Amino acid sequence: MTEGQPPGHCLRSAFIGTRIGAEIGLGPAALRDLHYMLLLKDLGCSSNAARLCQLYLTDDRRFKHAFKQIDDGLPQVLRFVIGQTGLKSGLAERFRAIVNIMQNGGEIAQELIETRCGRGATIARRLRFSDAVADGVASLDEHWNGGGKPNQLVGAAIPLFSRIALLAQVVDVFHHGGSAEGALREARKRAGRWFDPALVTALEGVGEDPAFWATLRGPEEVLRHRFDETDAGIDEDYLDDIAEAFAEIVDSKSPYTSGHCKRVALVTDLIAESLGLTDEKRRWMKRAALLHDIGKLGVSNTILDKPGKLDEEEWAQMRLHSAHSRTILGRIPAFADIAAVGGSHHERLDGEGYPEGLKGDEISFETRIVTVADIFDALTADRPYRAAMPVSQALAIMDRDVGSAIDATCLDALKRALERIAPALVPAAPPVAPLVHLAPHITPLAVPA
Repeated sequence: MTEGQPPGHCLRSAFIGTRIGAEIGLGPAALRDLHYMLLLKDLGCSSNAARLCQLYLTDDRRFKHAFKQIDDGLPQVLRFVIGQTGLKSGLAERFRAIVNIMQNGGEIAQELIETRCGRGATIARRLRFSDAVADGVASLDEHWNGGGKPNQLVGAAIPLFSRIALLAQVVDVFHHGGSAEGALREARKRAGRWFDPALVTALEGVGEDPAFWATLRGPEEVLRHRFDETDAGIDEDYLDDIAEAFAEIVDSKSPYTSGHCKRVALVTDLIAESLGLTDEKRRWMKRAALLHDIGKLGVSNTILDKPGKLDEEEWAQMRLHSAHSRTILGRIPAFADIAAVGGSHHERLDGEGYPEGLKGDEISFETRIVTVADIFDALTADRPYRAAMPVSQALAIMDRDVGSAIDATCLDALKRALERIAPALVPAAPPVAPLVHLAPHITPLAVPA
């Protein structure tokens, strides 16, 4: 989603890459690690999205989608930069951006790729994957001839998994958007520059089977490979680690929401403790809060970071993030039971929320807790359209919407928790302007947080 690729890109890349790995003789353990490295190759891609938008004045998802299709030849790069930079900006602003990119392109690319690859490798290790997986992610953008980044590695100095992954993702881009012949042609053209020539030869061997290309065109389910994970040590602590790692990926998407998911998880736990929920339920609630905004990975930073009012189309894109969260979480058995929280945390008791317009008892109590925590953090953190509010002002705004958008029991529990921590944070507040005036591009309490 964050790379702007068609659905299933990483799954198709994993299928391609593991077939290449088998062709060159990798054993079962190595193929298992390669498979996961390919599925997780873009773990760090959210971390450079905001910076990319700032530099290129463009939609990060559209930019990344198009970037996957170009070689590193100067004419292609020039056409790409001119064709992608600042298309919706003023002429002077666009000109300045293009000049900056032309003058500092090498440093800019180094910064963006270093951020992405380093963050991705760190998260892979936090998810308990092997060094081979993490190193593969870290060196994904290295090229066989030393012209890649971030470390300008050459030839066999590039981890094998990285070499396979770079080839596999390019093959998928040109096959999915074109044909088998086009994918093979692109692989051969870049052999010896981007790609390990031996791996291109292996790809040609795999590609001689028409069923290989037919499978790539088929449904996602036929691409999935299930490994024996009976010794993987998957337990409740590991599920907590996964939730925290992906919360970090979401929070990295925008500087304005940095730390948001973790703060919502903290506030959610304060409310849950105040309500007397069991330790088991509090753990469940924390995971739901950490992952509630995972669907924002599918929203462009031109929308997430916009300082002014969102237009109708942008607002429609923003509203999709809740539905994306429900879909993503619903596909994972270990998190399927929290999918409703991710999908409904912007619903309102009066039925005026989104994405489904749920009303009253249609919204679970667990979702209402996360909604209160989400709104509280959105109001008390800096946003592109306004500065952070004092706690007293935020609570006063939330008081006005009890019964229409906010559950009274949950808000009271939040106040009790805050009073225990710091009583001075919860004084009576003076009248405040309606939220719609403080954030002119959103409806009351439909806070894009």
